[in-house]
Amino acid sequence: MAHILIIDDSPTDVRVFTTLLEKHGHRVSSAASAEEGIGMAKRERPDMVIMDVIMPGMNGFQATRTLSRDTETSAIPILIVTTKSMETDRVWGLRQGAKDFLVKPVAEQELLARIQKLLSS
Repeated sequence: MAHILIIDDSPTDVRVFTTLLEKHGHRVSSAASAEEGIGMAKRERPDMVIMDVIMPGMNGFQATRTLSRDTETSAIPILIVTTKSMETDRVWGLRQGAKDFLVKPVAEQELLARIQKLLSS
């Protein structure tokens, strides 16, 4: 299955997503900050990134823009998963280069369906 990088500062969310993804055969790595996640994405070249938005330091929108505009990482699809639920947040996330956007809490089947869609496109 796929290698998925989770960039999220919440240990609880990382644990929940990791457990779910590993149960479905994915290999998961994680970073607790946007800066760390950008470095890991460049080194590990995951098949996709699950990105939180609200993090200390660089936020997920900035990290998404950085990854999507870097030739080394621009082909990696980014799924933003955040508590930010305004339509303007979704539009802004997609403008920064994310391929999809989900609001936490996320239903297991919805998350898996969106991941599958991104991995197959």
